[in-house]
Amino acid sequence: MERDPRRRGHRPLPSSSSSSGRTVIPDSRSNFVPSRRSHGEAWNRNASSFHSRGRSSRNPPPGSANSDGRDPSGTVSGLEEAAEESSGDVPSLVGTCPFMCPASEMAQRERLRDLAVFERLHGNPKKTSPDLAVKKFCRTISTKDVKSSDVRPLSVLENTLDYLLNLMDSSGEPFEVVHDFIFDRTRSIRQDLSMQNIVDRKAISMFEKMVKFHVISHHKLQFSSEGTHHLEVSSSHHLNMEQLAKTLTSLYHLYELNRVPDSAFENEPEFRSLYVLLCLNYESPMKGESLALWFRHVPASVIRSKEMIFARTVLRCFRFGNYKRFLDTVAAEASFLQFCILESHINEVRALAVSCINSSGYKLHPFSLANLSSLLMMKESEAESFCNACGLEISIDNHGNKMLPTKQSTFSRPKAGFGNYGFLCPGRTDK
Repeated sequence: MERDPRRRGHRPLPSSSSSSGRTVIPDSRSNFVPSRRSHGEAWNRNASSFHSRGRSSRNPPPGSANSDGRDPSGTVSGLEEAAEESSGDVPSLVGTCPFMCPASEMAQRERLRDLAVFERLHGNPKKTSPDLAVKKFCRTISTKDVKSSDVRPLSVLENTLDYLLNLMDSSGEPFEVVHDFIFDRTRSIRQDLSMQNIVDRKAISMFEKMVKFHVISHHKLQFSSEGTHHLEVSSSHHLNMEQLAKTLTSLYHLYELNRVPDSAFENEPEFRSLYVLLCLNYESPMKGESLALWFRHVPASVIRSKEMIFARTVLRCFRFGNYKRFLDTVAAEASFLQFCILESHINEVRALAVSCINSSGYKLHPFSLANLSSLLMMKESEAESFCNACGLEISIDNHGNKMLPTKQSTFSRPKAGFGNYGFLCPGRTDK
């Protein structure tokens, strides 16, 4: 007699079916990203223990993408755009649109004067061209209502993405304007990839580029928020972090779809490390399962990589308040993308260092500002400004040297946040 699989703790995987009868794989995001629980249990595990697990039955088998880059299951279960940005209730499309924007959309937006500053031909708000217009993102869309002529194939999407990313350096517009335009149009690119179920290695390359865009935007927007449009920029920064989390989630799923056993992709260690670094923020957009459980899904070769070792070291130093090793490690080992994520935490760690020195120092022996600036890895003039921002006064000794008197009771973190201070990396020329 055949046993009921529901007994003895065995439960079938949850699934649902659409009206067309096709199985829809549940969204995996709720089981993917970490919460703010303690992560100390993960640091004491070695790489083999992280990797000694069977593949989850939710994950598709390695190499499951077809030769044309499409998921044979008919759905891109891990891509957030499959759930949020297309209905996924009919088989995937094959796009035929040869331009960055479908002709019908260009005509409609010309008529409605709905052209971004980058899309206007000779500055005319009512005129554009196929070389300027880029398809906008549409939240409510169903693949059964979309024509193939309105969907861009992979080659056009690749060229469109390269065109958009080139605007970051070549445009004369404020970065906030550039960001908002690229932000919307890259979502449209992900939407077209989703509707066509394109999940091959070219899709991985595109998602890596889009993650870079959101990381660099995180770096630039956090300092733009000090300007006159503070509320608008703060909103853009928040939305950017949301899309960074979604794009990273999709990228990790693509890694798994194209995984060859016991291997990792060339850029995977760095992009996996960004996830760990985002967990430094207690308001991180990466929310879900604990980081210790998340590590179990990461290949052992990635766990052992220098990028992941760096991220785990920095996270440990941040949690335990080891400000000196935190700053030294960031200065010596952080890549540009890693630094962009960590930059917002550097002044927080500096404030901790100043607080410790102020509270633990001997009142009759002030702390040299020159030594403090070296410890904080900033110019001496900026170190003085930083101390003043924390409510501390700087004095001058009999030899004309600037000193930080300790045991001051006025220390406080600035409510409006820290300014834009530099970060000196001795011996490095790539920062």
